[in-house]
Amino acid sequence: MPTTDLSKTMIDAADDLLAALSDPQRERAVWPFPSDEERQRWFYTPTDHGGLPLSEMDSAQHQLLYRLLATGLSEAGFNSAAVIIGLENVLDRLEGFAVDWDRPRGRDPLLYWVAVFGRPGPVGAWSWRFGGHHVSLHFTMVDGRIVSTTPCFLGADPAGSPLLGPHLHRPLGGVEDLGRELARSLDAERSARAIVSPVPPVDIVGVNRTTLTEGDRPLSLPYVWRGRFERELDERLARMDARTAESLGLEDHHLDALAFSSSPKGIPAGDLGPDQRELLRALLTTYVGRVHDDLADRELAKFAGDGLDQLSFLWAGGLEVGDPHYYRIQGRELLAEYDNAQRGGNHVHTVWRDLSADFGRDPLAEHYATGHQH
Repeated sequence: MPTTDLSKTMIDAADDLLAALSDPQRERAVWPFPSDEERQRWFYTPTDHGGLPLSEMDSAQHQLLYRLLATGLSEAGFNSAAVIIGLENVLDRLEGFAVDWDRPRGRDPLLYWVAVFGRPGPVGAWSWRFGGHHVSLHFTMVDGRIVSTTPCFLGADPAGSPLLGPHLHRPLGGVEDLGRELARSLDAERSARAIVSPVPPVDIVGVNRTTLTEGDRPLSLPYVWRGRFERELDERLARMDARTAESLGLEDHHLDALAFSSSPKGIPAGDLGPDQRELLRALLTTYVGRVHDDLADRELAKFAGDGLDQLSFLWAGGLEVGDPHYYRIQGRELLAEYDNAQRGGNHVHTVWRDLSADFGRDPLAEHYATGHQH
């Protein structure tokens, strides 16, 4: 398949960034392809995401990195990621400039990492990722075609923070408002099918697992990091997690109802009314629309018309603004999760995944099965 204009733009941006790095920087940033053990590790906590951090780059290199980021994201997606990174300063103030996570500054907008796997080019396979606290983005290219854009994670803490004037700063307000609007639009019968638990989980159910299996539940916070902390901090994280679960009233039977299953839970889109289906389509667009318009259009085409019927919608928690809550959209391959249960319902985690093509899995398998070499 010929290289698209978007793919060429991404290749050129990756080449320019790598060319601007020093040899020691390049050693931090570049892995051979596929390096799957590292390439398929991903995080959204303020941990080492692997690669070269912004803190070890100069401002000209920062610009080249953000230029690469812009090749994969839509305008709205880029803007959202940029303001989420800036929230690290807001969060630092909110926490009294006291959190350190065993490093000089716990909330740091320079602790976002870039990693490139393989050699960018129109032949063969390569990939790159960018991530730090509440941002985790992954792009895989095979023979000049971008074949995967997931996992795609964005979060916000605080989810809403005051600005001068009557407005709240809400980088992920759209995914919250549309989800709630859909849930509140359901009549009693539909609501009973969609709302599977009166209590949300503490975190997204899939967390940062590479693959999902039947019965998966959220992991305790100490496990969603690159390695474990020393005992005191590790135990503090576990206590934070337990306090949140206790404040929510979260019990095992709630987690059983919310556990992952390959057969989607909740109400099928085919059983929604026309206006509700349009709300679901708009909600789906807030996830898929994070990536470049060309890539988003390709993904959304899978759900055009009756294609939406493969999806189901599940809700847990309260329906009023400020109530801790969770929802997910799931189909044969797509999984979109939203959780806002921490910090009293002011700390959002969202992710869009393709259960068959995360990290380019199926497209790469097909690529190698046809006899292509690394």
